[in-house]
Amino acid sequence: MGFLVGTLIFVAVGIIASLCVITCFNRGPSTNLLHLTLIITATVCCWMMWAIVYLAQMKPLIVPILSEGE
Repeated sequence: MGFLVGTLIFVAVGIIASLCVITCFNRGPSTNLLHLTLIITATVCCWMMWAIVYLAQMKPLIVPILSEGE
C-alpha cells in the first residue's frame, strides 16, 4: 500500500466519521462542534503516526552492519 493510498484511506475514514457525528448525534451545536473537533484531531494524529512509521521504514537512520562470519 502506497503513501497516497494510505492517506486517502485516512481522509475517507475521517469524512465518514464526521458525517456520522453530524447525522447520528445531534445534541446541540456546541456538542457537535466538540465531537467534530475530537474526530478530526484523532484522525490527524493517527495519520501522522502511520505516516511517520511508514516513512521511517523507507529510509532507516540506523543501517544494519553485517559481519564477515555470518
